[in-house]
Amino acid sequence: MLDSKYEACIQACSNCAIVCETCAASCLREEDVKMMARCIELDRDCADLCALAATLMARDSKLAQEMCRICAQVCRDCAQECGSHNMDHCQACAEACRTCAEECEKMAA
Repeated sequence: MLDSKYEACIQACSNCAIVCETCAASCLREEDVKMMARCIELDRDCADLCALAATLMARDSKLAQEMCRICAQVCRDCAQECGSHNMDHCQACAEACRTCAEECEKMAA
């Protein structure tokens, strides 16, 4: 059974991973893909780290707290980059990243 102390953070991380993957895929379909390069890079890194953080929390790993600290940092960076683009997918990603960063910061504390 999943430890309830992780539940909100796992949900936020899982959601963020999916939203980041969606954003990266959508960025690749933009006319000026080169302009979206940093966004795509951060989306992919963030998605991978969020998925790993969720997995580590699900197994109650001793590494979960440290991974959440790293995840929060990457989510903040991704939120800032995505937030600078006007596309709906980027704005949705920025919001998911901010939510995830907040939950991960609570876990890392």
